[in-house]
Amino acid sequence: MLRKMHRLSYVAASLAVLVACENEAGLMTDRSRAPGLVEPTVARFAATTDKVSYEQPVQDRESYAPIESNPIQRVTESPVSTFSIDVDTAAYANVRRFIEAGQMPPRDAVRVEELINYFSYDYPIPTDPERPFSVTTELAPTPWNPRTHLLHVGLKGYELERAERAPANLVFLVDVSGSMQSQDKLPLVKRSLQLLTRELGPDDRVAIAVYAGAAGVVLEPTAGDDKRTIKAALDKLEAGGSTAGGAGIRLAYALAEENFDPEAINRVILATDGDFNVGVTNPQRLQDLIAKKRDSGIALSVLGFGTGNYNDDLMERLSNHGNGNAAYIDNLNEARKVLVDELNSTLMIIAKDVKIQIEFNPAVVAEYRLIGYENRLLRRQDFTDDRVDAGDIGAGHSVTALYEIAFTDGGGTQIPDLRYQTTTVPADTNSDEIAFLKLRYKAPESNTSRPIEQAIMRDEVLESIDATSKNFRFAAAVAAFGQLLRGGALMSDYELADAIQLARDARGEDGFGYRSDFVQLARLAESLR
Repeated sequence: MLRKMHRLSYVAASLAVLVACENEAGLMTDRSRAPGLVEPTVARFAATTDKVSYEQPVQDRESYAPIESNPIQRVTESPVSTFSIDVDTAAYANVRRFIEAGQMPPRDAVRVEELINYFSYDYPIPTDPERPFSVTTELAPTPWNPRTHLLHVGLKGYELERAERAPANLVFLVDVSGSMQSQDKLPLVKRSLQLLTRELGPDDRVAIAVYAGAAGVVLEPTAGDDKRTIKAALDKLEAGGSTAGGAGIRLAYALAEENFDPEAINRVILATDGDFNVGVTNPQRLQDLIAKKRDSGIALSVLGFGTGNYNDDLMERLSNHGNGNAAYIDNLNEARKVLVDELNSTLMIIAKDVKIQIEFNPAVVAEYRLIGYENRLLRRQDFTDDRVDAGDIGAGHSVTALYEIAFTDGGGTQIPDLRYQTTTVPADTNSDEIAFLKLRYKAPESNTSRPIEQAIMRDEVLESIDATSKNFRFAAAVAAFGQLLRGGALMSDYELADAIQLARDARGEDGFGYRSDFVQLARLAESLR
């Protein structure tokens, strides 16, 4: 049961206020007051606390989209694999939240590609200004099945110094409904956004909108170096009421549109548990609303918070359709990672609608399986259709994808031949090529995609995983960890202990300690199992 709602008070006269009262018929506005505001109060927990303590996660109202792991494909039947890249990291932090609270995560909470891409990889930094990211491939025996091989594909976006970042026109959209009262929600939201505020300068602008039973403006666009004013507006927020998320989203986009700067980063940052229950609550209607807005040049990033009623399914849908990214903030360290250490990659898009397509050579490869990316799969014809939305790469982002493949002569196939269909390959097939890799992307200001193509040659295959890079081995360890959390149906007798050892030996330079933390997390998961 929710605690008694906090009283609402009028906003100071210096702030312009908008209330958007949304019902099933539509949206009405009144610039008189905003929900979720009280006089400044003492912080609810000490500023020196780096982690938020919370009760053990409860899954009764948490929502996760069903995920069926990608099946093994016969190359003679389905030679082409197409998907959108994904730089979201929400699943990893959410999985960590469960494990650190002594529970194994729900199977559908584990999106393996988000676990892999939580970590950065030191792929070559692109040097050609016409190509905003580099492409790296590696092949070696699969750790969990010596009869198959892993094809590792890595992308690396060019990096920017902080001073090179374009000005930011940001709207913080904060859920102040009653479900946000607990310490791991609104109090953590305020501290997280204050961390981001410290990174802003005089050329940046910040506005703050909130929503509970209604939506309102708390702070009109304010210079990024006016940190005292921004912090005071955040400090006044308190939780109470139902959750008119649709009204809040519309209001935030309206604010961003009023102050749109074609030379700036225009972005709405939504902080919520995703528990929308008033007005427009249908996920399809919400994502359609955001899909329409993304064409205006305003992106949406989603920061998920909290336990018990966290709507992971909705959070992912909204970020996927908003040309943004999704993160789950379970403590202040994670907020620092997303909003401080990785600020440029979080805000600055260098390539949009990035798609990957791989055509496997049936003379060399018999079977393949894409690990993860289940909700990012595209149809073959979507690859060249510039109307089809796909994921974006931020400055300095790395993106990793793994395929498990079985060579025709490797003895690792698992699907038996059909009785009436031939698998004979023409004799003139190029047996030196394993596959042909294609990428398409759009420059941030363009609506026309550009191609990148390269063949993956058989002489690239390494005989042992020990000969691969630390990037390859660490990504493989995280992929094994994720698949084992999802049940490990295709992992043979590979165990968490094996993944831990592989990751431990491949940590490499680990400046922030994220890879070492993964090793400890995997050890804890092993104990829970």
